[in-house]
Amino acid sequence: MVKVLFVCMGNICRSPTAEAVFRHYVEQEGLAEHIHIDSAGTHDYHIGDAPDARTQRVAKQRGYDMSKLRGRQVGAEDFRRFDYVLAMDEANLSILESLRPRDAESHLGLFLQFAEHHSEREVPDPYYGGADGFERVLDMVEDAAAGLLHHIREQNLS
Repeated sequence: MVKVLFVCMGNICRSPTAEAVFRHYVEQEGLAEHIHIDSAGTHDYHIGDAPDARTQRVAKQRGYDMSKLRGRQVGAEDFRRFDYVLAMDEANLSILESLRPRDAESHLGLFLQFAEHHSEREVPDPYYGGADGFERVLDMVEDAAAGLLHHIREQNLS
């Protein structure tokens, strides 16, 4: 089984969006038994909280259900449990690099490295912006999720 962890700062906007979208894609492809998906935050601000209401609203409009997701904080053990630990931006990637145990073999990188139609390296945090920021994040996440699924199929499931 391939295990994927998406990480942002608070685990209420970007990383749960990535979790929900990627899970949807994985289920559509009939690969739910082969790929485990989770999300976490580098900070402890929202442990146990549901995703941001604006995030959930935009996701629901596109058919993604985030209602059962709850925020949690990433820990050192996650680097041993997950094959892919994917950060939404450079700041969180830097935090993850400092948390990563030396013997961890998981792939650590930016989620948007898998995007095919977006040249940006970071998924911007929409928390303090308007509704269009949540739409933009979802566009980027859908692109990178499709690319990640393609990558995993080629590298791990063929």
